[in-house]
Amino acid sequence: MLGLPMSAVDKLKNMVSGEKGRKIAQLDSVSRTVSKDDRITTDSGVKQSTADEWLRVNRDDKTGPMLLEDSYAREKIHRFDHERIPERVVHARGAGAFGNFKLFESAEDVTFAPVLTDTSRETPVFVRFSTVQGSRGSADTVRDVRGFAVKFYTQEGNWDIVGNNIPVFFIQDSIKFPDIIHAVKPEPHNEVPQGQSAHNNFWDFVYMHEEATHMYMWAMSDRAIPRSYRMMQGFGVNTFTLINQKGERHFVKFHFTPELGVHSLVWDEALKLAGQDPDFHRKDLWEAIENGAYPKWKFGIQTIPESQEHDFDFDILDATKLWPEDLIPVRYIGELELNKNVDEYFTQTEQVAFCTAHMVPGIAHSDDPLLQGRSFSYFDTQLSRLGVNWQELPINRPVCPVMNFNRDGQGRHTITKGTVNYWPNRFEVRPPATFQEGAYHDPPQSVEGIKARTKSAKFREHYNQAQLFYNSLSPPEKQHTLTWDLRKQ
Repeated sequence: MLGLPMSAVDKLKNMVSGEKGRKIAQLDSVSRTVSKDDRITTDSGVKQSTADEWLRVNRDDKTGPMLLEDSYAREKIHRFDHERIPERVVHARGAGAFGNFKLFESAEDVTFAPVLTDTSRETPVFVRFSTVQGSRGSADTVRDVRGFAVKFYTQEGNWDIVGNNIPVFFIQDSIKFPDIIHAVKPEPHNEVPQGQSAHNNFWDFVYMHEEATHMYMWAMSDRAIPRSYRMMQGFGVNTFTLINQKGERHFVKFHFTPELGVHSLVWDEALKLAGQDPDFHRKDLWEAIENGAYPKWKFGIQTIPESQEHDFDFDILDATKLWPEDLIPVRYIGELELNKNVDEYFTQTEQVAFCTAHMVPGIAHSDDPLLQGRSFSYFDTQLSRLGVNWQELPINRPVCPVMNFNRDGQGRHTITKGTVNYWPNRFEVRPPATFQEGAYHDPPQSVEGIKARTKSAKFREHYNQAQLFYNSLSPPEKQHTLTWDLRKQ
């Protein structure tokens, strides 16, 4: 392994004006608070005398035709016609909030990422919770996997953990992701059922995929009907790597454990709430924060040295497997608190965009075959939903400086002054950074093998951990899971 110089680590820790522990201000955005002194204007700022009548040709006894010259009326209708953007293919139904991440124990033995080593920092975050299958109009309490996505606005750039409330997934290889989502979504001939993971096509898919056995046990358990977003765990699901100041790699799994404990609904409660209060979870989160009962999660890591990658009877890169805590304990090193509701749902919760490729120096990919496909897919998805400049939207914009030669495209926000927009250039304008200046760095790693559409032998065992999970349940939880298992058709 190539060692990383200590000076580089020190540089990373102090790269923001040398101010350790400086509290980053909340995200900048164009914020408009409506007051009684405001007057209606056009989008270009011109005040209007009425918002109720289209300009038209009238007589006292007859209402005449509307005139296309009324640019304000046309603007108002056109803006309304284009208010919606494509909803997420998955995780469309969601709720989010702002908060802070605090580190109370440095993980400098496994990483040099300041967000995980500098205990004097407080890092702003945005968290979005969601269901997977249903549309934006579906109910909160359906039986489904829940998304748990966290955006850390660090001083070195944005870091996204795009996870779920279940630590494993249905598939091992990202090439199957379109198939599992098609199977779990409403059936194509009649768009039914909405929001419910358990139905004929779903059962057909998991029957044909032994690797899905572990995950569907979780999905049919009470974990798929949580009592509250505040009372469910979050998992990074995939295997990532951490790199320390010596250049040593550790494999890592990320955990968020709620301080309120893990609680679920029973099926009858979930059904009644879906009909009586389909917004149950988002209201619960909003009201808790509004009333000062800020939800908190302990943040933990499981780590395995690179030298021990093959010491287990399962492949640690397999997303259908968890890392048993009796073998690899969770080390809790920080706390996540949500303490501010969004100001506007669309511009923040709906426009927030996550990507597993968003990592900061000291945190990196592994060869997890699901993770590598996700990092391609997420970026591609945001281009479709939000356009090429999606990372310039206030909710997605980093709090650190962004400097590159990317230009133009739909919805560009940044105005870049100067005459040079390419590299290399003889003016030495915006050169790449050295590692000592905080550049992202992966230590050298040898790769060898045979090019083939296959995975290692350990990926072919699918039942041991499913049995482990079932045996860990209490008798009532086993009965709830068994009841759903027997309903498959």
